[in-house]
Amino acid sequence: MKQKIIIILLLLTTTIMLNAQITQRGFVRTYLGALTEDGHYSILQNTFDWRLDYGKGDVGLYVNPVFNYDGLSKDLNISLRQAYFDIFFDNFDLRIGKQQIIWGKADGVFITDVIAPRNLSEFILPDFEEIRIGINALKLDYYIGNATIEAVWIPTFQPTILPDKNSIWYPKIAEFPAPVTFDYSNATVEQKLSESEAALKYSYLGSAIDFELMTAYIWDDNPAMHIYPFFTSGNLQPDSLIIKPEYHRLPLVGTNFSKSIFGAVLRGEAAYYFDKNFSAEDLTVNGIKEKDYIHYLVGYDHNWFGVNVSFQFIQEYILDYEDDIRNDEFSNTATFLASKTFINETLELSLFSYFGVNNGDALLRPKLSYDISDGFNILFGANIFIGDEGNFGQYDDNDMVYLKIKYNF
Repeated sequence: MKQKIIIILLLLTTTIMLNAQITQRGFVRTYLGALTEDGHYSILQNTFDWRLDYGKGDVGLYVNPVFNYDGLSKDLNISLRQAYFDIFFDNFDLRIGKQQIIWGKADGVFITDVIAPRNLSEFILPDFEEIRIGINALKLDYYIGNATIEAVWIPTFQPTILPDKNSIWYPKIAEFPAPVTFDYSNATVEQKLSESEAALKYSYLGSAIDFELMTAYIWDDNPAMHIYPFFTSGNLQPDSLIIKPEYHRLPLVGTNFSKSIFGAVLRGEAAYYFDKNFSAEDLTVNGIKEKDYIHYLVGYDHNWFGVNVSFQFIQEYILDYEDDIRNDEFSNTATFLASKTFINETLELSLFSYFGVNNGDALLRPKLSYDISDGFNILFGANIFIGDEGNFGQYDDNDMVYLKIKYNF
């Protein structure tokens, strides 16, 4: 905490010294959420998000400190979401420092958008800008006409932030045939050059079609759960299990595109992952099997009678499937978005929904947003989980309503 306070004081001092040349913006927000089952608060946050831009000649500086006070835990968290330098040249730009890297065209889904790890401590409910974690990286953008080549080097590994065991968002754990203990001795990646990550993307922006091609040699941000059984002599079932979370490389190639057709937009995105570790029933292989898999999406966006609508179909397909893998061979999800504005676009009503086809579960997210005045917004919303199992159904007890009061400056 002391280091974070020192950093913020340095930022304040720099701002005072350079205030004539710094552009300041951001927001202040109060965020309240309550569970519908018992009325208990699930969210009680006050956030100050401060964004500072400084530019001089061919060099720019961007710093984004975030102050978040959690009224439930009484904790004040001070963090730097991003802090980087931009250096501009004639045909290319360099960005150096802590940054969010956003790839892909999917809404509410991560397919090729896997360079930045995620903060899933509140499931996927926060804005995606807040879910993505800033990473220390060097990014080069090289411009060739309507095309851009983007190269990224990430020197140190940052894993996904998972929910705390006491959180209402802690996922359901699979049932095991014996008592389980966790050993985190392998749940680290060494901080050295050979363990760094790299990614490359080619993007083209044209009048007929936009598309991107990408490849990456990265780590899987989510650990594989290796299971080690211990048997008493003569027993067929294990007496105990030790689970060792471990991170593995996850190379991939991917592509996406978008194209306007008769006033609508057709979108697609796909990634092929090599040697991903999947949990399996077979304890002779430590409960892990490596398989290639494909993750893809087809989307459609249009405006129907003044209502913006969007459909997406998402599928994950495990190649060379074996029956004891805990994931389904085909995992299908659909999303639907409808939104409409009223009163000179100051009032917006929207609904975004996820539907888990395999398990018959869903997440419905209705929202009503109103701009009271310039920069001042109030939002009412709900998160409604449907089902008994699956990615969304496991949180059926977490239905909630929430209120966000936000001032942008």
